[in-house]
Amino acid sequence: MNRKSIIKKLIAVTLLMALAACSEKKESPKTVSDVLPANITVTEGAESADDGTAEVDLTQLSSTMVYSEVYNMMVTPKNYIGKTVKMRGQFTVYEADPDSENNYGEEHYFSVVIADATACCQQGLEFVLAGDPVYPDDYPEVGTEISVTGTFEIYKEGEYEYCRLVNSEIVSS
Repeated sequence: MNRKSIIKKLIAVTLLMALAACSEKKESPKTVSDVLPANITVTEGAESADDGTAEVDLTQLSSTMVYSEVYNMMVTPKNYIGKTVKMRGQFTVYEADPDSENNYGEEHYFSVVIADATACCQQGLEFVLAGDPVYPDDYPEVGTEISVTGTFEIYKEGEYEYCRLVNSEIVSS
């Protein structure tokens, strides 16, 4: 191939790329509601976890959106205080170290853990079942997929604040 032939081909490819880039311009969505499907709803005014409704129902969202929303709960927890939250994920148990100076009287911490779409990152939320449940009798097997509904709160242990769902119940998916 000679030099003129190569230059002509490069010019032709460059022109084709320029023409392809000049297609009709589509505007980017400006709000989250512009990109969310219409069937995702947030029910307002839930009175308790017992009536089956939730103010923040994460079970209707994709794994990426759930991960993002739980992350948002951790970053801006005051926006969620007192709201009824329903979420689905993997049941996990964390055992407190009885010999630790940071033991605040809890033997176990229970949580629902969700992963993002690529399963590279996980985010979880602690929950406390209503009543006086006994572990392991009143809990599912570790690793089981569960749905939990409860009221979001912030609590302190020592100098640290944590988020959790209280008055919770494990509900059918």
